Amino acid sequence: MALEAALDVAVRRVKVPQRAANAAAVNFVSEQTHQLADGLGVSTNELAIGGRSFGGRVCSMAAAEGLDIGALALLSYPLHPPGKPDRLRVDHFPQIVVPCLFVSGTRDPFGKREEFDARVGKIRGPVATRWLEGDTHAPKPSFNDEIGRVVRDWLAEFKR
Repeated sequence: MALEAALDVAVRRVKVPQRAANAAAVNFVSEQTHQLADGLGVSTNELAIGGRSFGGRVCSMAAAEGLDIGALALLSYPLHPPGKPDRLRVDHFPQIVVPCLFVSGTRDPFGKREEFDARVGKIRGPVATRWLEGDTHAPKPSFNDEIGRVVRDWLAEFKR
């Protein structure tokens, strides 16, 4: 809860249906984003959305498809399946025009630093990457404070 208080924002945590087709998951994220904005009495472009792994990927796809948001915070983004770097999940990157934060562990098998560096430049909005030394795809609880700090500090840049 410290993250929400420090930023003076509301956070809605929802689980994106894992078994849903990409289009259905994108619709789900769009609906949730609009409901949150309506509930807060703000426009969707005043919100930063994001998630971990598949949830973040779907948020990025929704942004690429035109969901009008302010920013994306993507934790442990699954750049490709483990051991399959040829199956990239980046075709939609050129359609993303909002600021993006990628937070990943240096031992995440879903994408290495060099792989991200070679791909995130296709995003048209500003991109920041933060690497958690030694962390994997499923962040250890000991990294929660650091992840919160990284996201909080990055979001604070946009509140100025």
